[in-house]
Amino acid sequence: MSDDLLDPSEIDALLGNAGAGAGAGAGAPTPTPPPAGDPPLAADVNKVPAKEILSQSDLDSLFQQATAGGAAAAPPAPVAPPPPQVAASRTPAATENLLNQMENDLASVLAGDSSRLKPPPASFGSPSPFELNSFDSRGPTADRGSLGVLEEVDLDLRVELGRTELLIEEVLKLREGAVVPLDKLAGDPVDVIVNGRLVARGEVLVLNDNFCVRIAEILAPTL
Repeated sequence: MSDDLLDPSEIDALLGNAGAGAGAGAGAPTPTPPPAGDPPLAADVNKVPAKEILSQSDLDSLFQQATAGGAAAAPPAPVAPPPPQVAASRTPAATENLLNQMENDLASVLAGDSSRLKPPPASFGSPSPFELNSFDSRGPTADRGSLGVLEEVDLDLRVELGRTELLIEEVLKLREGAVVPLDKLAGDPVDVIVNGRLVARGEVLVLNDNFCVRIAEILAPTL
């Protein structure tokens, strides 16, 4: 911006050069006039009073003052906060005391000592003990009385004289008159099986030309 302004000496030199050029070039072709919207620079300079034109040194001093004032008016940069101090580590004694307190609280809870526990908030209301409904115990006698409804249920009772295992080849060779040995000896009690469960053992007898079993031992039912 300071380069566009001229001091008075430069203006006088330009005016002198313009007058000399006009006298020397009377016979020369007339130069093309500037556009109507752009008046000559010399005419504009003549219209400006000499008092209002500043020298280059004045412009430099004003520019330095403006720069210094802008730098002084700028807000100071915010100061960075100091880094937070790291909390001192717990000493072994403090850690040991904390562990002992936790163990004591846990032991009091397990022992049922509620004096050290905090009471529940008032918004929960007053606590009351929970009471379970009492159920009448029924002994075996009552269970036997209820078995009357099952007296007419049919059961499958079988008397097993003995068992054996045969190969398929041996089964295919069975014929009339073949003898199959069993896993029981002569005189051993037979098994009385009800609905696939062994309930008793007994002896085989013949009564009125019919086989029968005399119960010799009652076994506890196996589930």
